[in-house]
Amino acid sequence: MFTGIVQARGRIAASRPAKEGVRLRIAAGGLDLSDVAIGDSIAVSGCCLTVIALNGQDFEVDVSRETLDCTSGFEVGREVNLEKALRLADRLGGHLVTGHVDGVGEVVRFESVGESRLLEIRVPPPLSRYIARKGSVSVDGVSLTLNTADGNVFAVNLIPHTLMVTTMNGLRVGSRVNIEVDLIARYAERLIARTDEE
Repeated sequence: MFTGIVQARGRIAASRPAKEGVRLRIAAGGLDLSDVAIGDSIAVSGCCLTVIALNGQDFEVDVSRETLDCTSGFEVGREVNLEKALRLADRLGGHLVTGHVDGVGEVVRFESVGESRLLEIRVPPPLSRYIARKGSVSVDGVSLTLNTADGNVFAVNLIPHTLMVTTMNGLRVGSRVNIEVDLIARYAERLIARTDEE
C-alpha cells in the first residue's frame, strides 16, 4: 500500500527480457534504499513492483507481460516516480494507493496557469465511472485531487512543488500516464452491485 506522495525520482537504467516479461534495473536517485530488502515493494510510476535485487543505489524488479500490457513508462532512460511501501505508523499525506494500475490515460491538455499547471487527462471509458470532482486519483503514482470530471476527461492542478519533485513537469500533450482510480470508489461500486443483486 502507498500514499501517492512521491519520495524520489529515479530512472529506468536497463531492461532485459525475462521469462514472462522484462527485468528492469532502476537507478533510485534520491530514494533511500538503506531500509529496503529483497521482497519489499516499491511503486514505480504508480506500479507496485517487488525488489528482487539491490546493488548500491540501483534495484531490480521483474515486470510481467500482464503488467506491461496495462501500464506505460518503462522504457530505458525514462524518469520514474518512486515511493516505498507505506508502514502502518506513517502519515497518509495523499490517499490510499494500491499500486495496481487500472489503465493508461492520455494527456490532452497541459498548460501554465500562473505558477501552476493545468493537466487534463483522458481515461479509458470503463474507468470514467470511478472519476469524480474533488475525488482522488493516482497519475504515474502521484496522488492528485480532481478539479473537474467530464465524461472520460478529468482535470487537476499541479502546484510548483509537485512539478519539482515528480516527473509531471515532463508531460506533454499525447503523453501516456498510469492511472489508478480511488480504491473507495471501487468498493462502493461493488457494495451497490451486491445490494442490487439481493
